[in-house]
Amino acid sequence: QVQLEESGGGLVQAGGSLRLSCAASGRTSSIYRMGWFRQAPGKEREYVVHITWRGGSTYYSDSVKGRFTISRDNAKNTMYLQMNSLKAEDTAVYYCTAGLGGAAWGPWGQGTQVTVSS
Repeated sequence: QVQLEESGGGLVQAGGSLRLSCAASGRTSSIYRMGWFRQAPGKEREYVVHITWRGGSTYYSDSVKGRFTISRDNAKNTMYLQMNSLKAEDTAVYYCTAGLGGAAWGPWGQGTQVTVSS
């Protein structure tokens, strides 16, 4: 099994930056891709971005393209999300997830709160 733990959330003013981290442990050799989803209050969880674990290809939702950057450190089994030019609408709980093969996402981390004040 794979376990995921996020860190790095917090409160920031609009226009500011935050960096999230997601550390993977356990059977990390089974990871094919890793990504971030977010869920704002009263809304469904939405896809944000993901990266393929070996090749490093990246994919972004239109809402964050040009502002967020995903990266990974395979040696540390850690994924990062650099978030710049944050907006109030980026406020959400951010969840780290892994893809172990196929289309489904899972397992999931416990989530980390990001709050952007306007």
